[in-house]
Amino acid sequence: MRRKTNRRDFLKYTAAGSIGFWVAGRATAADELASKSPNERINVACIGIGGKGAGDSSQVGKHANLIGICDIDDKRLDSKSHEFPNAKRFNDFRVMLDKLGKDIDAVTISTPDFTHAVATMMAIKMGKAVYTQKPLAHDVYEARQLRLAAREYKVASQMGNQGTSTTGIREGVEAIRAGAIGDVTEVHIWTDRPTNYWPQSPDVRARPPEAAVPDYIHWDLWLGTAPARPYAEKVSFKVPKGTRIAEPYHPHNWRGWWDFGCGALGDMGCHTANLPFMALKLGYPSSIVAESEELNPETYPAWAHVTYEFPAREEMPPVKVNWYEGSRDGKLVWPPQDLIDKVVTESNKVLKARGDKRVKDGKTVPLDKGGSIMVGTKGIMYSPSDYGKEWFLLPADAYQDFKAPEPTLPRPALSKGGNDEDHKIEWLAAVKGGPKPMSNFDYSGMLAETILLGNVAIRAGGTKLEWDGPNMKFPNAPQAEKFLKRQYREPWSL
Repeated sequence: MRRKTNRRDFLKYTAAGSIGFWVAGRATAADELASKSPNERINVACIGIGGKGAGDSSQVGKHANLIGICDIDDKRLDSKSHEFPNAKRFNDFRVMLDKLGKDIDAVTISTPDFTHAVATMMAIKMGKAVYTQKPLAHDVYEARQLRLAAREYKVASQMGNQGTSTTGIREGVEAIRAGAIGDVTEVHIWTDRPTNYWPQSPDVRARPPEAAVPDYIHWDLWLGTAPARPYAEKVSFKVPKGTRIAEPYHPHNWRGWWDFGCGALGDMGCHTANLPFMALKLGYPSSIVAESEELNPETYPAWAHVTYEFPAREEMPPVKVNWYEGSRDGKLVWPPQDLIDKVVTESNKVLKARGDKRVKDGKTVPLDKGGSIMVGTKGIMYSPSDYGKEWFLLPADAYQDFKAPEPTLPRPALSKGGNDEDHKIEWLAAVKGGPKPMSNFDYSGMLAETILLGNVAIRAGGTKLEWDGPNMKFPNAPQAEKFLKRQYREPWSL
């Protein structure tokens, strides 16, 4: 314990003279973290190094000592070992944290959603800084406990919604808070997932046939907290553009299954809802209700519409937030068409005035397959980006002379690696004693908890749930509280 404390104090001491780089918000952050002295660099262990974890570990490894890598897939370990030959490799994160704990300063967690909480909590209780991919947890209860634990153990934390580390989203937050569009009482957020990204209901209603587990996959460790089920290899799925042959669980398509992922809302909500959630200072909703296709016991629905109601906050009025996902009868579920038409027409005026190449023949469609619209008493903010990094104040003519308010939020590092790497730089700077990252668990834990409440509402089958946030209760529908917390498979615990 003494060695760990001394190392942490040393890291903070060596950073004291230069930690202002992040406050200043320029690329010297990366230069500082990439110190030539190994003793001055942070020691990081990475849990989950495939998929998003491949990029997370590589980016962190540019600015820190990557001393441990963990994955249930030996092929992934082989690949990452070529990149970081000095990192010790493990299949079980519990073993890695136990064996390397005295040398680890920080941990990244980039596993499937249902393993996030147990891995993150173990690291937090060991006093390690944590970077956990969105949506932070699988269950509302887990998100709450991680938020409280990070605060109790005073660790530097960051959720992997990297759009937070774009200049655009921070400028958008400042504009809304400065009253650019007046009082906001209506928000619309949407995504086309899972329609075009992974197979899901209504074509996946039963478990695929059992198959032998490949020798490079440690299936029981992959299952972790989830109920036991057989491994399954590639199967045929129906998708909008035909048929896809894919693995139903590992390495990617776990997102659509109740036991493993958090569906479209969990996948994209912490990105696309981030701008309005932060700008409007949202916290506990007062109620949540959802409509969706008929539910099945295995997978998330092909489409859903979730409505959150939030009470007044500080100087801001009550607001209704709508989330739309997937497709119904071959059409995307999204905001009212007249609103979409309005924001597309007006934002295209802005793009044409800029000479933007995305506009062709005076007509286009929303610029991304997800976005957000905030409707205020003076105007509209439309973001056609999942990450909130681009936005328009509309109608175009009314805001052509808009001047941005004075900055109130720090700016990201603006490294050569882009906003995803900047998000890690911000976190690593905090590990060395710098300011709290923007998506620290005090903020992102509340965001994740709210997002996951939408999935509870979907499972509640149309019942409007009144939410007592501080006490984690549904006063009018206690029967839905069973969806707030899973029962882990033994011997797993939080």
